[in-house]
Amino acid sequence: MIPASDRLIAIDLINEANRSGARLYAACAELGISIRTYQRWTREGDGTRDKRPEAIHPKASFALSEAEVQEVLDICHSAEFSSVPPGQIVPVLADRGIYIASESSFYRILSRYSENKRRGRAKAVVRRETPSHRATSPLQIWVTDISWLRGPAVGIFYYLYFVMDLFSRKFL
Repeated sequence: MIPASDRLIAIDLINEANRSGARLYAACAELGISIRTYQRWTREGDGTRDKRPEAIHPKASFALSEAEVQEVLDICHSAEFSSVPPGQIVPVLADRGIYIASESSFYRILSRYSENKRRGRAKAVVRRETPSHRATSPLQIWVTDISWLRGPAVGIFYYLYFVMDLFSRKFL
């Protein structure tokens, strides 16, 4: 979304170009907007408000009804599927000849109700801090690496082994 101040500047620049003889299409293209956008900005009056966030979007005709959403939640809460992810629920239901919603719809519904946490017997992920190494004097921490270097012919490589002091950054 373009800020209101930039929008007013764009409208002024387009109007000035149009008064100087340029076509609206060319002036809008120069600023990277469509002529339809310019028309919408000037039709709204001062052109400072963006009405897209306030727009009322109709509900899609294929959207799940509240009863279907509740049915998905009931299935996910049932004893049989309480610890099973939607990726396994949907195929089991399909084997039984039952189709309520797609796997992605199951995930979307569970996310909407904050129930899309770990569902299964696997252990929860343990978050650990990334280890950091800090040397305060020479020869406390050594860093090693092995690299391959190309040789004089195809298929011939040399190994480069090095040991470096982390504090002084000198090779040993």
